Amino acid sequence: MDEKKKVKILSLGLIRGIIFQVVGSAVGMGFVMLIRVLMGLPAWNAEPVWVGGTFIGVLTFLIGVGAFSDWFKWAKGEETTDHPEADPSQPRWARYYNLSLDHKVIGVQYGVTSLTLLGLAGTFALIFRTELAEAKIQFLDLGAFNSLIGLHGIVMIAAILLGIGAMSNYLVPLMVGASDMAFPRLNAFAFWINVPGALLVVNSLFLGGFDTGWTAYPPLSARAPLGMQMFFLGVYVIGLSSILGSLNIIVTTIRMRTKGMNYFRMPIFVWAAVATSIIGLTATQLIALSFQMVMFQRLFGMGFFDPNNGGNVILFQHLFWFYSHPAVYVFILPGLGMISELLPVFSRKPLFGYKWIAVSSMAIALVGFFVWAHHMFTAGMEEYLRVPFMYSTMLVAVPTGVKFFSWVGTLWRGKIIFPTPMLFTLGAVSVFLLGGLTGPPNATVATDLHLHDTYWIVGHFHATMFGGFIFPFFAALYYWFPRVTGRMYNEKLGKLHFWLMLPAYYVQSLWQMRIGLLGMRRRIGDYDPALGFDNSQMVITVAGYIIFTAVSICIVNFWISAKKGQVAKDNPWNSRSPEWQLPTPIPDHNYVDHPFEVVGEPYDYGLEGSSYVKMLSTQPKAASAD
Repeated sequence: MDEKKKVKILSLGLIRGIIFQVVGSAVGMGFVMLIRVLMGLPAWNAEPVWVGGTFIGVLTFLIGVGAFSDWFKWAKGEETTDHPEADPSQPRWARYYNLSLDHKVIGVQYGVTSLTLLGLAGTFALIFRTELAEAKIQFLDLGAFNSLIGLHGIVMIAAILLGIGAMSNYLVPLMVGASDMAFPRLNAFAFWINVPGALLVVNSLFLGGFDTGWTAYPPLSARAPLGMQMFFLGVYVIGLSSILGSLNIIVTTIRMRTKGMNYFRMPIFVWAAVATSIIGLTATQLIALSFQMVMFQRLFGMGFFDPNNGGNVILFQHLFWFYSHPAVYVFILPGLGMISELLPVFSRKPLFGYKWIAVSSMAIALVGFFVWAHHMFTAGMEEYLRVPFMYSTMLVAVPTGVKFFSWVGTLWRGKIIFPTPMLFTLGAVSVFLLGGLTGPPNATVATDLHLHDTYWIVGHFHATMFGGFIFPFFAALYYWFPRVTGRMYNEKLGKLHFWLMLPAYYVQSLWQMRIGLLGMRRRIGDYDPALGFDNSQMVITVAGYIIFTAVSICIVNFWISAKKGQVAKDNPWNSRSPEWQLPTPIPDHNYVDHPFEVVGEPYDYGLEGSSYVKMLSTQPKAASAD
């Protein structure tokens, strides 16, 4: 490798950050060992040394990538700008590997990282699903199985959070008419802190793993291997990103809307993003607190969840689920917003009940804070709390049902077309309906006592996540792909992706529910062949491989189309949304040179003479309403 190539590699912030993280972690471990010696303790104790070192490694990663550079300049009295120019000596693609303040670049960074983690989490799933395809232990010991199933869960959750970050970061400023996020530097910081966090979570596999599943309940998590601490620290860091990103979305929406855009003229996805951000801003601290308390119990002997020292194990579950059930709505609200955003475009009809959909997102966010304990019906929770939480859980179905009625009303007698984004949108509606219909049995105490911790819950949760996020996420990726890249994806490959993934998903989830009803417990690495689950487990495993293949086709499609795809029109979907009225490529500062005013309703498709936005400078005309 020549010197010039070395300079190019080291000039990439991602590479610098990883190098800084490795070096910083080593220095941090040495620093902790020195402190222990000065305190008269043995220099080496794995947990405090690793935890202290990796925490410093996270900070040095952020220094290496440049996340603190502007703040350091500000502290020294130097001038900074919210709109720095790209380095002309580097190719355009390099800015996606460096710190950027442009929300569109950050949105793409979130999206690519999300797809990477989705692939990694899917790979973990295929490994342990291959083990489960037949009874008896084949090639994984139970410790490795437990670690992989826990990593699959938490890495998938991180991928979904980053996917939400991708959609919100890219779209919200464009949809409300802002030049960027309210806090561009905080936005960049919120993305880049995910990278060392994800590396820590994955690194847990190489430090003994953990056998608790992604929920990390004590007392098991209090005595799990060292990998448990890496899991805690990684999730803690990723949660900080969620809090900071949520703050940015809320402030941007409240303070930076364009002229004429009152709250009930905002795109429906912005409503979904704000509702999601309210949960992320106010509840994420609780999962961080629960994990931090277990970390401190392990590091310093604090007895928060140790009954022998006055602790309460059930307290952890209350803290954990107070975030982790509202987090389900963090995962699905943006996806439901995507469904409501795309259905009118491809039905060429107004969105039925726009205001009701907007308010229902807020209602789901609010009621979601009062349902967490239905996860604890079997955990020894006080019995007098069961009935109130059962009713509050049932109540959340009301605003969710509002959305379904709206979607059906929007489709009714519409001029529907079926490109790939619409197929994934309709697939999302059907899959999420399955998740919704299988939810009430988990909310009622009598049935949940039998279904909890069986594969029924696995099937239900996958239905909720696939319908509420995965299918809408792919719909969004296909829909906005020409807006991001300036090129069209391959429609045949897109439809192949859909028609492989939808039936495979249904087979996987329905068979999981079936064997759950027959008594198959979840998070079990082996099972008695006499139970007769072999064939069903094989079917689920094959379906998982088909889903993985379908997603791989999508990635190949995007990779090739971004380079060689047909050049896209400025507004190929004939959308009314503001981001589609800009030229291609979108200017660096969005609407600075292309201001617009909102003059109508956002979803009046098919109504003659209606307009949503009025461009205030010489720009391509807004799309027709038909």
